[in-house]
This record gives sequence, structure tokens and C-alpha cells, in this order.
Amino acid sequence: MRVNRRKVLVGSAATAAAAATGVFSPAIANTDPIKIGYMPALTGPSSSTGIGIDRGTQLAVAEINKAGGIKGRQIELVARDTQSDPTKAVNAAKELTSRHKVHVIWGPLNSGESLACVPLIAKDGVPQLHPCWVDSLIDPKKYPLAFRNAPTNQQIGGAANHYVVNVLKKKKVAVISDTTGYGTSSLEAYVPLLKKIGADVVYQSAVESNNPDLKPEVLRMQAAGAEAIMPWSVNAGFLSRLINARGEMGWDLPIVGQTTLGSGQTKALLAKPEFWNNVYPNNFRNCCYDANGKLPPIMAEFTDRLKAAKVESSDTLLWWIAMGYDGPRIIADAVKEAGVEPAAIGDYWSKLTGWKGTYGTITFKPDLHDGFQDNEIVMCQANSLKDGAFSLAPGYAG
Repeated sequence: MRVNRRKVLVGSAATAAAAATGVFSPAIANTDPIKIGYMPALTGPSSSTGIGIDRGTQLAVAEINKAGGIKGRQIELVARDTQSDPTKAVNAAKELTSRHKVHVIWGPLNSGESLACVPLIAKDGVPQLHPCWVDSLIDPKKYPLAFRNAPTNQQIGGAANHYVVNVLKKKKVAVISDTTGYGTSSLEAYVPLLKKIGADVVYQSAVESNNPDLKPEVLRMQAAGAEAIMPWSVNAGFLSRLINARGEMGWDLPIVGQTTLGSGQTKALLAKPEFWNNVYPNNFRNCCYDANGKLPPIMAEFTDRLKAAKVESSDTLLWWIAMGYDGPRIIADAVKEAGVEPAAIGDYWSKLTGWKGTYGTITFKPDLHDGFQDNEIVMCQANSLKDGAFSLAPGYAG
């Protein structure tokens, strides 16, 4: 449409009159959605984590949007399944940052994919929150907008190693991982930690996660005189094959390590239910039953809401759901208080203190983007699984 000089002058006069009288039309509120780039592994060999976390993530976003969103703006999850594949995760990250222009990224949810993606997301200047344990994934100087709402490998390994060496009093240890980025990084991190506290690592190996028969590995552990096995993998199939091999050999030594040891997916793949005896995964205090079989109040209330929303927890881990629930809420709080500019979100998170999540308490600092608290990391009994939660491991002292 052509705009003639008369219309321009009339418009200018109206603007001048409004300025003179101080009368302006109210600003129109921004109702565009808040775009969260979401990168779960919902398929592939490491999908057990993503499936559990996804249930909590979807619930949190639904609750926030039902309550009016963030200052009237709905959250839009722009989700891409990484398929447990670092290459696919890289492609998804570039699509989310460059094409969809997301405000924040939640994920990837597995360390293998995050190792490939974190540098790229940081280069694109997009704030990122992820729950992956590999230590090098967080570095405030290299990745100033990347934050972790979960423990580090050092924290997880420290709790498991302490339990094996100081509580179970087992000195000869076999350490096994799969060949993913998470598995090999854990093997490299935990073997020196074990040796530092006096353990004799009599066997260590990284094995393909799709290896159909782990009995040869377990026989090597036995020949080496292992008194405990410490596996590090998020692959339920890999872990169940390890547990089955030990059980079929009638070798009743403890298996201590990664949380997926206690997942419903791992349980479903066991040859016999009793093979789950003497298996002790990492877990988290809010997701453990006390001596009376009660969950902490914050988690008891959360599980009631899960049931009301018909969110299943018996076939997965409660902490995965709880952490998935906390992720969008931490993001929503940042956007509500600081807006959507990347630097403002990063500044808000870097000063977050004592944020009470369902999964755990988070505190960040400008030079510390690892927010999880040491005292909330515990060990539990795999065979006590009930609705995704566990009883503490025998003799566990913190």
C-alpha cells in the first residue's frame, strides 16, 4: 500500500500531540513463547535415562503453562531425540540454536552426547542446563553459559568408592565400563580415585555396550581375585548382562556403581530376581526411603502428584523423573527474574543459592557452575526398588 505525504504528516502530528499530552496507548505484552531447546535420548542404547527424565520434564512444562506460563508467555519445548548418538546430537544442537533460535537448551541428557555438544552450544552463545556427570563438561571460563544441575563424576565416584573401600571393606576391585564417552571418562576418573584411597584395582576394561556375552569379562575379574565389581554405564542391557553373568556363575560378590544398576529397565532384563541381591547403585537422599519406609516430605508430595497425573515411576528411577521436573523449573525461574537475554540468564544462575528442587538443592557461583550438594549423594539397595525409589544400602554412613 502506498503511503502519501499527507498520511505521514497526519501520523506525525498525532504522535506529537500524544507526546504533548502525555497520553500513549499501553504497550502490547509480548506473548511469544519461551523456546527451550530440549535434547533427550528417547531411543538408542542409552535411552533409559532420557525416558525417565522426559516424564518429569513434560510434567513440569505442562504445570508451568497451565498456571499461565512465564509472565504470560507459554513454554515451547522444541525437542529433538538424540537417539543416544553424539553425531545426531550435534546436528540437533545446531538446528536448535541456528534455525529455531531457542532461548535456552535443556540437555543433552547423556554425557556422551554432551561431550560433543557443549562446545558448540557455548560458541553459539546459548545458555545451557544439563545433568551430565563428566567433569570436563562444565568449565565457567570455557563455557560461561553452561550449568549442571546434577553431581559430577568426582562426586559420584567418591561416594561409590567410599562405600566399597571404607564401608564394605573390599580392597580388590574390578572396574568395567562401556565404550561411550560417559563410560570411558568414568573409568579414567574412578580408577585413580580408588587407588588414592587404598584400593587395588585388579581389573579394568572398557567393553562395547552391545557385547552379548560378558561372562568372559567376569571370569577375568574372578581370576584376578576381585572382591567387588564397579560398572559404569547407563546402558540397562549392558548392566543386566553383567549381573546375569555373575549370578549364573554363583559368584556372590557386591556390584557397586552407576544408578542404572537399580533401574526398572535393568530389573526387567535379569534372568532371575535374586540376581539383583548384593547390588548397590548410587542414588540421592530425596529419593530414598527412611527406616520407616517413608520418603522425605518434598518427594512424598511429588510422588502423589505423579500418581495424580498418571506418570509412571515403577519402571524407571524416581530421581530421573525428579531431575527432569526440576530442569524446566530452574529455567523458568531464570527467565521470570532475568528475561531471555543469554548474559542475563547466565548472571542469574551464577548467583543462584539454595534453590530447593525436588531432586536436590542447587547452589551456583560465578566460578562454580556445578550446583549439586555432596551430602545428598548416597548409596542404595537395588532390590529394594519401589516406585522408582530405594532404601539406603546396608551400613551406609553418608
